[in-house]
Amino acid sequence: MSAVRPGTPGATRICPHCKTKILDSATVCPSCRHHLRFDPDAVESAKQRSVPLRVEGTIKPPPGDNALEYSVVLTIRNDEGVEIDRQVMGVGALFAGEERSFTLEVEAVEFKGYRAGRGRGRH
Repeated sequence: MSAVRPGTPGATRICPHCKTKILDSATVCPSCRHHLRFDPDAVESAKQRSVPLRVEGTIKPPPGDNALEYSVVLTIRNDEGVEIDRQVMGVGALFAGEERSFTLEVEAVEFKGYRAGRGRGRH
């Protein structure tokens, strides 16, 4: 759980299904996609979501018989460049003729009813 108090932007909780840390405001877990609570405005809420950052890429092993090991590492930094979080998201190996595709998306939704500049958390 976060040090940010519940009901404020950035407050977190643990998904009861997959145990991933998620935003307290989430009605659907972004990891396992289970519904967490009833949202009568689900259609409207979905329209308000945006993806301000999306990066896609594909890797292949070098030509020949050698394998290519990989680690997917995600690092989050604040506006001053200070590392806030770093996680290994996955590891694996590729062999001749194989390839892996990766997609990183940052999903965002405006938090209404909260004045900017008050009670900023570390995220």
